[in-house]
Amino acid sequence: MAKAPNYFEMKAKFFLYAILLSVMVFMAGCTWIDQTVSGISGVIGTTDTATVIAKTAQIRTSYSVVAADLLEVKRGETMDVVDQVEFEKVPWFRVRAHDDAQTEGWIEAQNVITSDTLNKSKKLAEEFQSQSPQAAGVIRSASNLRLAPDMTPENVLFKLANGSTFDIMDWKFVPKQEAPDVDDAPKGTQKSGKKSKNAEIEAAKEDGEPDNIQDKYDIWYQVRLDPSVSPAPAGWLFGRQVELSVPSDIVFFQQNNKKFVTWQRLDGDSGGAVTKSTTPGSWVILTRTNVVKPIDGVEPDFDGILVLAFDKYDQSYYTVWRNPNNTEVWGSLPLKVDGKGDNKTFSMQLLNAQGKMETKSFAVFKDKNRLKVTPPEDIAQYLQVPKKK
Repeated sequence: MAKAPNYFEMKAKFFLYAILLSVMVFMAGCTWIDQTVSGISGVIGTTDTATVIAKTAQIRTSYSVVAADLLEVKRGETMDVVDQVEFEKVPWFRVRAHDDAQTEGWIEAQNVITSDTLNKSKKLAEEFQSQSPQAAGVIRSASNLRLAPDMTPENVLFKLANGSTFDIMDWKFVPKQEAPDVDDAPKGTQKSGKKSKNAEIEAAKEDGEPDNIQDKYDIWYQVRLDPSVSPAPAGWLFGRQVELSVPSDIVFFQQNNKKFVTWQRLDGDSGGAVTKSTTPGSWVILTRTNVVKPIDGVEPDFDGILVLAFDKYDQSYYTVWRNPNNTEVWGSLPLKVDGKGDNKTFSMQLLNAQGKMETKSFAVFKDKNRLKVTPPEDIAQYLQVPKKK
């Protein structure tokens, strides 16, 4: 006759089955959670850091909507990165703050940049470490700061906030392509372009008018950012959302067909400054018409030179020097201002009659309280009469 099951044996088997069932339920639950956070979760390592780029941000208890705030962090503060997830297509970092309590929690990735991204921006800034700014600008809409002047997703450093100001160090003309007016695609993606046909452009082509540079090229600006704006010091911005901050005292002299591309002070100890608003003074300004004029596929950065000075007795500006009427130059940046006091020089690269680029300097001095400019002796061979197409 078969032996009846022992009570204690049955109880032990029951507990074993219960434990196995609990493990299976737990694993199923973990699988569901992993699916909820898109299955992306990996340790980065405590050797990596994140720096806050938002004006302020919150470290939270989790990445859910109902999470509580643990600590407010400010722009420029650094934290250790210990984990990352993507929750409902939004990336988050688990970080450890450097406060006394070493607060640990979650922060949305768009509010910070990792050390790798920051180092890329710093390396870009080294290219113009000893160069003076060429202009000042402000961004009209939130836009991506990029490592290079193109729209590929890999180039995105982070999104720069609307209204951010910056120094313009250089720019580049890029053949126009179908592109969005605002470069605000999420990091790692590329925003689709707009297809448009401008009837005026087509009509101008039929009439044989010169090509307009704005129709043929997009402009990209290489910018330098102040630490109060961003801990990342440099990057490239798509020009459609960049507005040049021409000083209010000289903006009146910007003609419709001759736009200011760079301006620098010549007076006192402020030589080389490109401040947005300042007291009236002396300026060297480089201008650019809207006519396409490439040489071997390269466009000039400017085609006009203008020097203005302010007469404090008459309380008005007067023209000190400009390239003569019906002439233009073919020049490239940077514009450099050297010297102290009233005696200064400014220089840039100009194309001569033999088709070679040379650095040419203009001397600036005071004569009976009037500013004067002595151009290079051979300036005539750098002045060109615009060709009609």
